Amino acid sequence: MVLNIHARDLHTSRDAVGALLDYLASDQDLLWPRDRWPAMRFDRPLQVGAVGGHGPIRYRVEKKDSAPGMVRLEHRLSMRVSGVARLSWPLMFRWLHDALIEDALDRAEAAVTLRLLHERHWSLWVRFLRRVASRQ
Repeated sequence: MVLNIHARDLHTSRDAVGALLDYLASDQDLLWPRDRWPAMRFDRPLQVGAVGGHGPIRYRVEKKDSAPGMVRLEHRLSMRVSGVARLSWPLMFRWLHDALIEDALDRAEAAVTLRLLHERHWSLWVRFLRRVASRQ
C-alpha cells in the first residue's frame, strides 16, 4: 500500500484557493506546471466524479472539500501496487510524482500570494528519470 501526501499551508483566503482549484486543467490554470510536465486534462470542470489525468497517469476526483478557518492545499495519493509497480513506484514514479506535486504547490503559493515563482531545482535522480522518460 502506498500513501503519499503533499500539503502546503497557504496564507490567503479560502476563496482564492478555491478559484485556483476551479481553474485546474483549464486554459486559465495557474496551478498545474504544464510548462514542465504533461498537461492535466479532465472530462469536465473539477468536481467529484471528474475523470482525467496527465501523461499516462489516470485518476478521478473522489473528494473536494474545504475546512473553515484553514487554507491547506493537500494532494493525497493512496494506491495498492502490484506487479511491476512494486518496483516502478519506489524507483521511478514516486520521485517524478513528488517533484511534480511540489512544483504545483509552489505555483499555488506564488499565485495566491502574488510572489515571484522560483522554479524548484530537481534532484539529479529526477533529472535523470525525466531524461530517460523523454527518450521513449
